[in-house]
Amino acid sequence: MKKLITTGVIILVLIIIFLLLGPFFILQEGELAVVTRFGRIVNTYEDAGLKIRVPVVDNVIKYPKMIMSWDGDAQRIPTKENQFIWVDTTARWRISDPSVFYQSVSTLSNAILRLNDVIDSTIRTVISENYLNEAVRNTNDINNLTIEDQVQNVDGLEDAEQLRNLTKTEIQQESIEVGREGLSSQMFEIASQFTAEYGIEVIDIVIRQIRYSDDLTQSVYQRMIKERNQIAEAYRSYGLGQQARWVGKTENDMKSIISQAYAESEEIKGIADATATQIYAEAYEADPEFFTLWRNLESYRKTIPDLNKILSTDMDYFDLLYSPAE
Repeated sequence: MKKLITTGVIILVLIIIFLLLGPFFILQEGELAVVTRFGRIVNTYEDAGLKIRVPVVDNVIKYPKMIMSWDGDAQRIPTKENQFIWVDTTARWRISDPSVFYQSVSTLSNAILRLNDVIDSTIRTVISENYLNEAVRNTNDINNLTIEDQVQNVDGLEDAEQLRNLTKTEIQQESIEVGREGLSSQMFEIASQFTAEYGIEVIDIVIRQIRYSDDLTQSVYQRMIKERNQIAEAYRSYGLGQQARWVGKTENDMKSIISQAYAESEEIKGIADATATQIYAEAYEADPEFFTLWRNLESYRKTIPDLNKILSTDMDYFDLLYSPAE
């Protein structure tokens, strides 16, 4: 009986020691676990719950089960036509095989380093094998757009249409075959082939931003400036044409007004001359001798002050200036 009690006490103590050493561990939702024994994997867990291990001997390494993000640094990459652009990408990934993940990279920081190598090289390869248009556009819808410039300060629809034709710029963009989303899909397919050996599943790779390098930006600015200068020159040409038209119209109006005024003045003069002639005729009829005297005196008043010499006095014109005795 005493031996049984002693044996029971020993078993109880061993059980207590076993429990104190921690044979159980809890795997939370969103976690994966790899159990190793002397560096060798003995078990993996992907479901949450209470799990058991061999105390002291077994080691539990936990990893996140959730989807994680990868954010790489922007890279300056040449396109197929040797135009340099800055490409900023992001990706989502998760641990697909915790056993392979532990054996190949062991930690999350090492996994990020592997992803940096794989995704960065993949991005550089895909971008350098495609043209710039493929990286910055997704569709060819831009070639179907019809943009009409809004014109202001014009006289009518005809002038507006003329100015619109002068400022219209025909720019046909090159058609794309893959597009930005297609390039992202290519990056995903290539990267997935390399990350599988690390127990990593890449869910997607997205081109977050495409930014022109400084030299390409200056080239784009120069092209924009050239287009704006062409439009400005068209407006100047239209303005000079309008100026010439209005100057011509003003001169024509001025000549028309002067001609009309001259005709009216001549008409008034004619009426005045007719009235004066009528008055002279009536005055002559009233007293012909006095009228003749008055006309001669008026003639003398106008001509004699400017008369420097007289060649002869035997003239009827001067009869009123000399008496019959002389």
